[in-house]
Amino acid sequence: MCICVDCRWVDRCQAYHAVEQQHGAPHLCGQPDFSPEAPRIHVQVMDLPEGGVGVEWDVRACGSFCPEPGRWQRLRPGLAMPR
Repeated sequence: MCICVDCRWVDRCQAYHAVEQQHGAPHLCGQPDFSPEAPRIHVQVMDLPEGGVGVEWDVRACGSFCPEPGRWQRLRPGLAMPR
């Protein structure tokens, strides 16, 4: 899972914005203004049951990570947490 969902900067972060873009997810912010230090994005290619290929993008480490558990959920109440 992406560590960004529990980071203070998730709604302003350019790295998380890029992950949202890759997933085709709605952006928390249209113009993120926070440039994180050394984000490490893990990209996983998976075979899908229908014979297709899926790609999963997750930030797994970041020099700017500032823990704020539940931050994403507070910004998107009632929505399912991204995987």
